[in-house]
Amino acid sequence: MPISSIIVRATWDGEAEVWVATTNDIDGLSIEAPTIEALEPKVIAALSDLIELNGIDSDLAEIPVHIMAEQLLRVPNPSH
Repeated sequence: MPISSIIVRATWDGEAEVWVATTNDIDGLSIEAPTIEALEPKVIAALSDLIELNGIDSDLAEIPVHIMAEQLLRVPNPSH
């Protein structure tokens, strides 16, 4: 089935202090960067290579990439 978009999950690794990007849509993506802004061009470059290497089929001239960032933060509870 031709691919119509790619969903990339970016999660914060607090121990390594980097954002880690992975996807279930294309095999082989695992990219790290210290900021989301630094992660974006690395993801696009890697996906371009992986689309070709994995022989991904798409009728689109440009495949949309959704980067979904997730970071766990905590807010102090004023009642404690």
